[in-house]
Amino acid sequence: MNEVPRLSIGLPVYNGEKYLAESLDALLGQSYGDFELIISDNASTDGTEEICRDYLARDPRISYFRQPVNIGATPNHNWTFEHSHGELFKWASYDDLYGRDLLRRCIEALDHDPALVLAHAHQAIIDGNGDIVLKVDYPLATDDPRAPERFRSLLFGVGGDDFYGVMRSDILRRTPLNGSYHHSDRTIMAELALYGRFHQVPELLFFRRDHPDRAERAKPTIRSRSANMEPRRASRLRHPTVRLLAEYIGGFVGGIRRAPLSSSDRRKCYGHLAHWLADRAMPGSSSRRIEDNASPSAPTAIPDSAAVAGRRGVSQE
Repeated sequence: MNEVPRLSIGLPVYNGEKYLAESLDALLGQSYGDFELIISDNASTDGTEEICRDYLARDPRISYFRQPVNIGATPNHNWTFEHSHGELFKWASYDDLYGRDLLRRCIEALDHDPALVLAHAHQAIIDGNGDIVLKVDYPLATDDPRAPERFRSLLFGVGGDDFYGVMRSDILRRTPLNGSYHHSDRTIMAELALYGRFHQVPELLFFRRDHPDRAERAKPTIRSRSANMEPRRASRLRHPTVRLLAEYIGGFVGGIRRAPLSSSDRRKCYGHLAHWLADRAMPGSSSRRIEDNASPSAPTAIPDSAAVAGRRGVSQE
């Protein structure tokens, strides 16, 4: 491994003892090994620290930091990137699983086409036991050569979990990173898409775990979700809901403003944003229902026999 690893993986975690070791095994067992794994423990109160320190003692690629207090999910995610060193970066979740060749195949795609800014792979949803329950289609046009079309697709569609893809660090550094407002992951992905195309490796290599402890299962309000992202957002006086929504829209506006677009493309992006806002303002808007549910688009059930085979494949990696 090089002195400065090519890839940095940021793993923010809070009270992840149930699935953390399994996720770490999947990351550390990748066929591509030239990476650093930066773990930021958000003042966990369970056995997360003990698990992290055990792995830290066994693998020199790991660095572990324990936040003295819970700083919220957003600063914790951003902290891992701000302390990274690689030319490539990937966020990882403490409860997801990864096919053995995920990193290698994503990096091969980025090396093959320097115009790509992000690479990820086809995904499936797994349950708490690691069984595959759904495979997820990728309906977004993030590989379109036209920046406005990529932006439009990310506005009106949901799916893919590109937030967990392998990204070029220099491009990600041009963004303000994650905001602590409603659906800030959507704004950062939309902004990245204005810099270049995304690539989806046509192999089932990413396994997103859905389990009862996931915050999304509780279907929180905009305020409670934002407060989870950053505790200061709990104040209704300083951070009214209208401000949180305005920051969400402002995230898209800022992305268009910062991106290296032609005047024509910039106007088209603003036009798509205006159309999206008008569509969401309509009663019963389909785009609002899809987005607010925050679920991948067009999932397709896998037969039980395939689910068992898929889970075995993951477990061996």
